[in-house]
Order: sequence, then C-alpha cells, then structure tokens
Amino acid sequence: MIADEIVNKLNDRFTDLGLECKVDKGHAVAIVPVDNLAGLLKSLKTEDELGFNFFMDITAVDWQEREPRFEVVYHLYSTEHNHRLRIKTNVKEGQDVPTSTGLWSIADWMEREVWDMYGIRFSGHPNMKRLLLYEEFKGHPLRKDYPYDKQQPLVEPTWPVRETQAKMDDVKIHRP
Repeated sequence: MIADEIVNKLNDRFTDLGLECKVDKGHAVAIVPVDNLAGLLKSLKTEDELGFNFFMDITAVDWQEREPRFEVVYHLYSTEHNHRLRIKTNVKEGQDVPTSTGLWSIADWMEREVWDMYGIRFSGHPNMKRLLLYEEFKGHPLRKDYPYDKQQPLVEPTWPVRETQAKMDDVKIHRP
C-alpha cells in the first residue's frame, strides 16, 4: 500500500477518532488526540488489512512556545504489507500518554527514554523510571528550556583527571 492508500483507509475506517491524516514528504501521517491513541494503536496492530505489527520507534518533540507543548511521535511498520505509518499526538505539559507496552513489549524501553529525556509520562507503564540518567537527576535534558550548563547534584567535578591535566591550569579551555 502506498501512503495515499493508507491515508484514505485510515480516514474511512477511523472517522470517530478525530484523526487528521495526510501524506507528508511521501509518508503517511496520522495525528490523533491523546484520548483516542490507545484504541487507534490497538486497531492498527490487530486489523489484518493494516497489520502494523512492528513498533519501530517513539520519540517526542518539544515545541516550547506552542500549546500543547509536546508532540509524541510513533513510527509503525507492517512486515506483511511493507508499509509505514507515522502517528503524532499532542500532549500538554503534565499530561499522561497511554502506554503501548501491552501491544509491543519493545515500547517499554522507548517510553522510558521519552520519560527520561522529555518528562512525558506513560500511564499504565509497568516500570516508569529513568533509563539513561540516574534517579536523582533534576530535569529532562531534551526540553528546550533545560539549561545546557546546569550542574547536577551528584556530578562531582572530575577535572583534573590526570597529573598532566593538572599542569594545564594556565591554558584556557572552553568547556560548555
């Protein structure tokens, strides 16, 4: 199925979910309200003619000046039909997104990464804790308002590491 066919099929099949479907740069894209996301994902995986059985990726985008601020983006693939779909849902700050770990077990780590980096929680997730950063880390580093030079509580200064580096105090070193 090509992108236009996927978009038409989604528009015909899911009229009650408030989908906005389009072809963007040759890819099928569906924008769905967060309240209807879980039902859509389940249908996309279980219905034979769509058959999106492979959960490729999930990420987020921080549109700091926009409301709602975040956009959670899913990438699905059908190994049987060889077609792809990008699903976007807009999320307000502090709003939970339903987990997709019940449909695709790989979503566990990917949702934890989105939580860790952006602070977007997934309701119903079996293990919602930090994945890449330590638990005491303050903030979420991929948010646009996260200060790039923020000092974290458990990070101790590690300079100098070697004796040769200790002699470099006179040298100007730019460290962001």
